[in-house]
Amino acid sequence: MSRALGLAIVTCFAPIADAVPLLTGFGGPTGYGIPTHCLHASDNGSYAGAQPGTAATPVPVDLTVAFPRGLSLFGRAWQEFYLNANGNITFAAPLSSPNAVAFPVEGQPMVAPWWADVDTRRGGQPSDNAICYHIEPNRLVVTWHDVQRHGASDGLRNDFQMILSTSNSCVSGGEPDVEFRYNRCEWAAGEGVDGVPGTPAQVGFDAGNRRNYVVLPMSRSAAITAVCTTSNVPGGEPGLHRFQIRSSGWWSGFSGTGQPCMVPGQLGVCAMGVTVAAGMSFACTQITRPRARRCNGLDNDCDGHIDEGDGLCPGAQVCDQGLCRERCAQGAGCAAGRVCSPRGTCVEAACLDVACPQGAQCQRGQCVDACDGVSCPRGQRCRTGRCVDPCEGVVCNGTEVCEDHAELPTAGQCVAGCQCHPCGAGQRCLTDGRCVDEGCLDVTCPTGSRCERGECVDRCASPSGARLCLEDEVCRGGRCVSASDATPGDAGRAILDGGATSPMAMDPSGCGCGVGGARSWPIGSALVGLGWLLARRRRRSAG
Repeated sequence: MSRALGLAIVTCFAPIADAVPLLTGFGGPTGYGIPTHCLHASDNGSYAGAQPGTAATPVPVDLTVAFPRGLSLFGRAWQEFYLNANGNITFAAPLSSPNAVAFPVEGQPMVAPWWADVDTRRGGQPSDNAICYHIEPNRLVVTWHDVQRHGASDGLRNDFQMILSTSNSCVSGGEPDVEFRYNRCEWAAGEGVDGVPGTPAQVGFDAGNRRNYVVLPMSRSAAITAVCTTSNVPGGEPGLHRFQIRSSGWWSGFSGTGQPCMVPGQLGVCAMGVTVAAGMSFACTQITRPRARRCNGLDNDCDGHIDEGDGLCPGAQVCDQGLCRERCAQGAGCAAGRVCSPRGTCVEAACLDVACPQGAQCQRGQCVDACDGVSCPRGQRCRTGRCVDPCEGVVCNGTEVCEDHAELPTAGQCVAGCQCHPCGAGQRCLTDGRCVDEGCLDVTCPTGSRCERGECVDRCASPSGARLCLEDEVCRGGRCVSASDATPGDAGRAILDGGATSPMAMDPSGCGCGVGGARSWPIGSALVGLGWLLARRRRRSAG
């Protein structure tokens, strides 16, 4: 299947340097590979062995050291590859062409981190113009270190790397994960005859069957140097690009989906979204819809105004900077420890001159997130001032699943399923990639509860006795609802004993209305470093 990709194309770039660092530690003077694994000085040549003769006949490199059953590229396994000077490796035969031909190309399976006219004959190895490979179980690393372009004496350098691996993949058969790393992108093309520029680099991979290929849309244009300033990994360093090649298709970026983002064109809480895969890039999809106005420092109804209107606070109180406060007159009328603000409200003395951003409130002189200190029902977390399921609105691709175990730092993000990483002791891997307690496999719990260690547990029950939900909410049916929408019995149970609820107090749905676990997810701090290799995944049990 061919891929039409939709990244923005920029027409011109100045030389770019110092993006993501390249991997090292593979031996040799530079750490990119031992001398016998490096290409001789060449223009349009290929690796010719440890001591190439004058003919420099290309020699294939054995892949079975890394991939014993061969490296599978869209259904065909390859036992060897050719390392070519011009920024690519091929499998069927060496390739000398300095000018990239647009993918797909019949009979030419290849992986090309930078197919363009590289020329290393000016020497300088190994400090520059070095092309080396390193191979080990489950991984092949090929580096083009500070290479020059053909026909130019401007001294510009490109520094990039290709990593093929299966060590972090849960599939068998040698289907690879692909990583391109770009540290320097100072030239896009070599110079041809009479100084005419050659074809700018092409980046991607091609199965050679005229069906399966991936190519970056800025390929074969001057905009290709943007690979040094962009990444298809959310939160990834500039110059980092990752893909998975699978017989059923390909995926980009590994576990990048499900992370918080801002939805273009939306206001208030409606601008809070999560990343989803969209071709070779990512898009931000909306997960929060307009809801009733409340006094919490957020634009809850998404109309561009925060805490506007009357009736947001009880009695004679007024909404001021996300909190309901007593009215006052200058110099009088406030309780001890509070002062009358210029806005006519009683505030903490330490907060008098503190202005907090949207979604934050001043407490003891510090701005805290609207979710700070909020406890949510079991399996939920606080997001933009309300308790929600962490996987609400998240769609994962390939072998990934949404991490729905609330207390984990990756909650709400797409992570590798248990087909990739074994479940913990006492858990079973389901066909959808989630781990569940073995005792919960045949247990069906009523609405508002979930199975834990073989028992149905009320989502509103709190072992710690902490009060659930926001101040004007109660937990009912496993979710936080407005206290004004709850029955008087619900509200009474919510404040009984500081919020603790008797496990025997069950509503008609079968859910006890009590309290649950705490957590918070400030949108500004929720971009967790992309960890596409995690030693262990735990999933929330069914319920």
